Amino acid sequence: MALVSREEAREQLQQRTFDLLVIGGGIVGAGIAAEAARAGLAVALVDRRDFGAGTSSASSKLIHGGLRYLRLGDVRLVREAHHERRLLMQVVAPHLVRRLPFLLPLYRNGPYGRLTMQTGLVLYSALARARLSRLVPPERARKHVPSLRLDGLRSCGLYADAVTHDSRLCLANVRAAAEAGATVLNYAEVRELRTVHGRVAGAEVLVDGTAVSVSARAVVNATGPWVDAMRRLEDPSSAPSVRLSKGAHLLLDLDEPWATALTIPHDKVRISFALPWQGMLLLGTTDTLHDGEPEAVEATEADVEQILAEAAVAIAPDLLRREAVRSTFAGLRVLPAGDGSTTSAHRETIYLRGPSGMLSVAGGKLTTYRRIALAALSALRGDLGLHRLDRRPFPLPGAIAPDEGLRQLAPRWPDLDPAVCAHLVHLYGSLADEVLAPAVADPDLLHPIHPEGPDLAVQALYARDVEWACRPEDVLRRRTTLALRGLAGEDVVRRFDELFTTRGGEAPPAASVPRSQAR
Repeated sequence: MALVSREEAREQLQQRTFDLLVIGGGIVGAGIAAEAARAGLAVALVDRRDFGAGTSSASSKLIHGGLRYLRLGDVRLVREAHHERRLLMQVVAPHLVRRLPFLLPLYRNGPYGRLTMQTGLVLYSALARARLSRLVPPERARKHVPSLRLDGLRSCGLYADAVTHDSRLCLANVRAAAEAGATVLNYAEVRELRTVHGRVAGAEVLVDGTAVSVSARAVVNATGPWVDAMRRLEDPSSAPSVRLSKGAHLLLDLDEPWATALTIPHDKVRISFALPWQGMLLLGTTDTLHDGEPEAVEATEADVEQILAEAAVAIAPDLLRREAVRSTFAGLRVLPAGDGSTTSAHRETIYLRGPSGMLSVAGGKLTTYRRIALAALSALRGDLGLHRLDRRPFPLPGAIAPDEGLRQLAPRWPDLDPAVCAHLVHLYGSLADEVLAPAVADPDLLHPIHPEGPDLAVQALYARDVEWACRPEDVLRRRTTLALRGLAGEDVVRRFDELFTTRGGEAPPAASVPRSQAR
């Protein structure tokens, strides 16, 4: 794929008249842009930060039906989420979305009894069209999860969901939009909405210090936690439409591989997760009201203590050592405005048309992003003259079954560690060979960026040249796994500067090391 330069993209924003301008390059905005461009529309996608820099790179990494939503009575959401999970695994991004078994332990004095759990799992698996649903005894469960706490454990429910690399799933949608003809640009901030005859018809965008006027027939506000701030550019008197819930997570060393994840119940509604992810253990999440600015969200020491304490319900304490924490991160869920606890709030998607016609979309689940995108375009069909909308799933760039991807890649790169090959196939799918291509002429690019991680130097150049990375954080946090492994120190940032300056191009703008990196 030949990526247009930032200068070319900026010129396109200025010179073209678009059918649709999407503001916000998270998973919802990227999904809308990809579906719209595939439908033949002229699309522009802009984000004031990097693509996926907000919630879409700070989720629990789950593609799931949402077991706890059955308790809230939202059977429709669970059914829809299971349907989308199957499509993502089978068609859309099988390299990025992978099936993972889950154990739900039932302890004495826990919130659920055996019959309740059995009934819930049968319904959940029926909605998932899955056969994996049963109770397993403690000793057998321990074979799946070596660190499972057995004291007071009566049995475990077994079911299946899926996990992903959320920021790369977002990026794959951005690339799908670009390959279908969309103009996409990160670090492009909307400062003002343009109106013509009382209707929103584009925006004034600041790109690399230059003001750019973007014209569009329709505008979608998909800015996630910033949705109300963007709505106020259209109507300063807009009442709040959402509230924000913080979800904090930890990533820990995992000495012994887990084959299965844990779903840990804490009361009748609230659960937390412990899942193997990228060779580490991902713990979370919290669910607390966030009253501050979205930019201020972070995992606090209190969050760390809470997450470790909740994990200790089902995990042996020797694994939950404070020094085992490699990184922390926190994201924001967008919930409908209202009263009551965030834990019991329904995960509804909000669609609002402003007085000048802008469509604001917020909320929902990562799992159902494709359905949300299609619903947004359906709401704009009259504005866009869109007579037919193809709802069938399409493969994202790189989509391939992991085993097939590894069979194709490994013979072409026999000197690469098989674990590194598998890592590259997971992140890039069938595009992994394209990522590695510069290393044919420069084998030094096959060296790890950090000796303790699987990510290679060639990935940093690919991120810069093909994947719109502008700053070290873009690569460390969202295009590789380095920051989440706690391997994004100043020495690695300097390594990036050296790579970028000595191998074609200038060093990207300076940026602080992500707050979410090392503990």
